[in-house]
Amino acid sequence: MAGKDYYSILGVRRSATEQEIKQAYRRLARKFHPDVNPGNKNAESRFKEINEAYEVLSDKEKRENYDRYGDQWQYADQFAKAGAQQTPFWEFRRSGGQGFPESDLETLFGDLFETFGTGTSRRRGRPRHSLDVEQPVEVTLEEAYQGTSRILNMETGEPCPTCRGTGRIQNVPCSTCRGSGVAPRLQRIEVKIPAGVTDGSRMRVAGKGQPGYDGTRGDLYLVISVKPHPLFERRGDDLYVEVGVPLTAAVLGGEVEVPTPKGKLALRVPPETQNGRTFRLAGQGMPHLGNSLRGDLLAKVKVLLPTNLSAEEKKLFERLSQLRPSG
Repeated sequence: MAGKDYYSILGVRRSATEQEIKQAYRRLARKFHPDVNPGNKNAESRFKEINEAYEVLSDKEKRENYDRYGDQWQYADQFAKAGAQQTPFWEFRRSGGQGFPESDLETLFGDLFETFGTGTSRRRGRPRHSLDVEQPVEVTLEEAYQGTSRILNMETGEPCPTCRGTGRIQNVPCSTCRGSGVAPRLQRIEVKIPAGVTDGSRMRVAGKGQPGYDGTRGDLYLVISVKPHPLFERRGDDLYVEVGVPLTAAVLGGEVEVPTPKGKLALRVPPETQNGRTFRLAGQGMPHLGNSLRGDLLAKVKVLLPTNLSAEEKKLFERLSQLRPSG
């Protein structure tokens, strides 16, 4: 039974910290995101694999179960109830094995099947846990600023009505679901994305994941990516933008327009403003996720030199050069 090495998928050590795992995930998710690699099936497959690894390793409890049970981490509760004394997954990996020995799993799962009236155990197939699902969602900076919503067409499933989600009927794989225990269906879900989300935010939508064998559902996690903006650079909740200032306004003072995600603001530029000076517009940045606080907007002056000078303008600049010689 081959086991996936989630640590290798993310390119981190087994002892990696939460921050190291998060950084590795964000780097790889950006590299293999389907929008960055349109039509590339290998990149799409790699992106799903990266999300699967991050879902487990970013969750403390799931990571502990994975370190012990490998690919079977979802069945940790059943292992514990059955009194399983399994060798940790990574000890098998170090010794050249992969996952759990098949014979041990057969014995273990045999203890998990339900007992009926006669007191004898009857195998009903591997129980299916409710599963959490991750869904990548891309938003613009304006949508992250204001909050938005999305309609998602999610391919989920319901416990198969024929075998009641067990995958087997009288020890034979169910023909309806082909032994999976799941009857697939397409689910249309509207999700709300709050203002202030950042690149890499994970938003939980309770009860919208895959169904379990007992009918309960896992959760849906939206993995947010924010598209780069042609004007604004985001750093935390602050926004940075360059503002073109005519030479005359920079020298004599004047008023210029500063773009923001919600429109333009007037900025009074004092006389003799130097190129590269930065003005802070308090509270005009991104909203902070989960509360009413906001970051700032930092407008950096970019002095615009005049072009296509008239003869009179050239004379004025020549006169200025005489009054203020360079060097």
